[in-house]
Amino acid sequence: MKAKNFLGSGIAGGVANFFLGWLFYGIIFKDSFPQPAEGPNSIVYIALGSLIFGLFIAYIFTKWAQITTIVTGAKAGAVIGLFLSLFMNLFNMAMNSEATFQMFATDLGIAIVSTAITGAIIGYVNGKMG
Repeated sequence: MKAKNFLGSGIAGGVANFFLGWLFYGIIFKDSFPQPAEGPNSIVYIALGSLIFGLFIAYIFTKWAQITTIVTGAKAGAVIGLFLSLFMNLFNMAMNSEATFQMFATDLGIAIVSTAITGAIIGYVNGKMG
């Protein structure tokens, strides 16, 4: 695994994931989910979470899968988004009495699309960095 590919594509994916989250959860589907209380460090934690997610996908792509194209990155990203969202939403349904099936389905769709886009960007950057 090349460290520059991992870091470069992971950071690019993290930035993309941050802005996709803002677009989907903060603008398009804002009324579909309860809004969290905003603390002084909320945006910092969201940004760090997005960065870690980008690095997680980049690690898989560079270390195990050798994904270096937009199409394969998008496909793999969609599958990762599907399974991670199912995992998180099933636990959320079990532990949060306010969770609904509509929220579950909406979040599942958002996760698949946003992780596919994030994966496409990571695959593209990974391929361009050689």
